[in-house]
Amino acid sequence: MLKPLDTLVDWTIAHRRHFHQYPELSGKEYKTHDYIKEVISELGLHILDYPYPSLIAYLPGTVGSKTIALRADIDALPIQEEGDKAGYLSKIPGVSHACGHDGHTALLMAVAKWMAENRDSIEHNVKFIFQSSEEITPSGAEVLINAGVLDDVDAIFGIHLWQGLDKGEIGLTHGPMMASTDDIKITIDASGGHGSMPHQTIDPIYIASHLVQSYQAIVSRQIDPIEPAVISICKIVGGTNYNIIPSKVELYGTMRAVTPETQAFIQDRISQQTAGICSSFSASYQIEFTTGTPPVVNDRKESMFVEKVIKEHMGENVFSLISMTMAAEDFSFYLMEKPGAFVFVGMKGEKSQYPHHHAKFDLDEDVFESAIQLFIKIVQDYPAE
Repeated sequence: MLKPLDTLVDWTIAHRRHFHQYPELSGKEYKTHDYIKEVISELGLHILDYPYPSLIAYLPGTVGSKTIALRADIDALPIQEEGDKAGYLSKIPGVSHACGHDGHTALLMAVAKWMAENRDSIEHNVKFIFQSSEEITPSGAEVLINAGVLDDVDAIFGIHLWQGLDKGEIGLTHGPMMASTDDIKITIDASGGHGSMPHQTIDPIYIASHLVQSYQAIVSRQIDPIEPAVISICKIVGGTNYNIIPSKVELYGTMRAVTPETQAFIQDRISQQTAGICSSFSASYQIEFTTGTPPVVNDRKESMFVEKVIKEHMGENVFSLISMTMAAEDFSFYLMEKPGAFVFVGMKGEKSQYPHHHAKFDLDEDVFESAIQLFIKIVQDYPAE
């Protein structure tokens, strides 16, 4: 274990609460970038030239035989925050850190601070990736990869403070950990009219109800029950008044899978079923699939290494071999390029009782010390050969 990090944890909490009060949406993290840059510059780390508003910092190691990348996401969500955050509630209307990226950013800054002040104990080169736009497509990870951020990197690691895992546990999988995500938009074009005379219309709302039902049969009746898959229609837009049948309805949703084969199958079946149902009601339609992030698949060698680090430095009882989740993360793009692992730091409890993306979501800052230690020990223990 490292020496007590009380002072550093307090420093981390203060910065995290600043980010929480001033969240910025994906691709617009301009003030967040400037804030990180000021802190990192004071630490004496090199700031590398990569696409704005992401920020990449670099610390040369004492040996420099390998380069380890550590990543944090910095964007917030278009959610109006609710609840009592003890003086650090979001001050930006309609925007909040409802997923924990404020904590990830502050934690990585703390790790950079510790390493800058303890350079003699860091043998490997370290890249600190403060990444924009995790929550949207196109992904900020893709932008950085295309700019060469991983070209000289041997391995990459990421941490997510995770409400779905009990406080005190740190977990991962040795293989698939999170799902792919693709967006769906379906437009039904029909012919509306008066609500009292539905026989004179082609009702797109009624057609939409059939589509939503049919999509659920793809998962429950057409895919192997042991193969993870999700289709969720999360937004329906249509209509202007209680007695007017509209001429158009739009459905928006998400589809999740773990394998490319299931991903392709879902798209194919949505297309076929939409065509069949709309045709049967004499309506026309359009489908748009927006390809998002691929599945997060941990490299087994690197995830086994992280398990060893957790057990040796945090305790045997802390490690949890978790089940995969159908949530998605653009850390997957990094893992497609380089070996590495993504890790969940559990915080479920009284302080963090609401799920990610909930208006009352909050972090349990008690787990910050473990997250900082984990990042530091991953770099310190990473083998030279």
